[in-house]
Amino acid sequence: MSLAELRVQNLRCIESAQIDLHPGCTLIWGGNGAGKTSLLEAAFLLGRGRSFRTRQTEQLVRRSAPRLTVFGRIEGRVPHAVGVEFDRERGVQARVDGSPAASLAELTFAFPVQVIDPDIHKLIEEGGRRRRRWLDWAVFHVEPPFGEAWSRYARALRQRNAALKARPAEARPWEAELADQGEQISAARRRVLERLGPYWRSTLASVDCPPATLAYAQGWSEAHSLRDALNAARARDEMRQTTSVGPHRADLRISVDGRPARDVLSRGQQKLTAAALTLAQLRLLAEARDVMPTLLLDDPAAELDAAHQAGFVAEISRLRCQLVITALQPEIPGFAQPERVFHVEQGGVRPV
Repeated sequence: MSLAELRVQNLRCIESAQIDLHPGCTLIWGGNGAGKTSLLEAAFLLGRGRSFRTRQTEQLVRRSAPRLTVFGRIEGRVPHAVGVEFDRERGVQARVDGSPAASLAELTFAFPVQVIDPDIHKLIEEGGRRRRRWLDWAVFHVEPPFGEAWSRYARALRQRNAALKARPAEARPWEAELADQGEQISAARRRVLERLGPYWRSTLASVDCPPATLAYAQGWSEAHSLRDALNAARARDEMRQTTSVGPHRADLRISVDGRPARDVLSRGQQKLTAAALTLAQLRLLAEARDVMPTLLLDDPAAELDAAHQAGFVAEISRLRCQLVITALQPEIPGFAQPERVFHVEQGGVRPV
């Protein structure tokens, strides 16, 4: 699948832009603050319903504008038209093929997109929330029933937490649903991680990263079922007014020589290791589900030294996916000549 057309209105410094992208490699270049990364954010918004740079979507809306809109035409075996609007009053609204999306998960299937940006080291450095989100994106694609299990779990979790705050006695009836769906979520995540392993190890070697291991921490004691863990935690949860155990507390532990990777690796090594995770994830999707996402690369030359650039570029080339790359100059060191080039200056976009 590939993004053939991208239209943007009122996103950060971009008042209005329309670009036709190549299914191969498209380069977007310009100076710092020109708006090139904002175009990547717009593309990411189409497939995720959010930005990769901030959790506060209202920050994306151009100053003085009431809303932003992004439209994309997706080409593939099943083409799609995807639109996302964020209104300061109504929040995010998404449409797929002209119909309102029942959930943002519909965007994930209509337009699979992943990003490697200068903050990718946070996948290693920060807490479990970012790693859960990274993992679940792959699980959505590799394990199709996962989406339904996650939706049902999230609903039960909201209901139990609401009851814990207002009517603790009404929290217990939600625990059966939480336990059932939560066990399914955890099992699906484990299966995907097991399948990811070979791709992860070979990608690490190719980009010359220190060997690292992945381990799934499910969010409750391995010695108990989730039903038993919820029962044991009930008194504590009533006191704290929130559910303290379950897959929403899970983490993907990344270790080097038995120690947390964030404590061992340099910032540059963290970035390469996190990039290797993402490239391995895309290889898994391509071979397991014949899904090849669009890959957004935000100024990759700034993140690579010469010693590691060749391996990184070689791994990306193996993917044979659509690339949308930003750079400060009209060239991408190490990459082949892009099929399409755009220049961005002060929020204006023109083909070169």
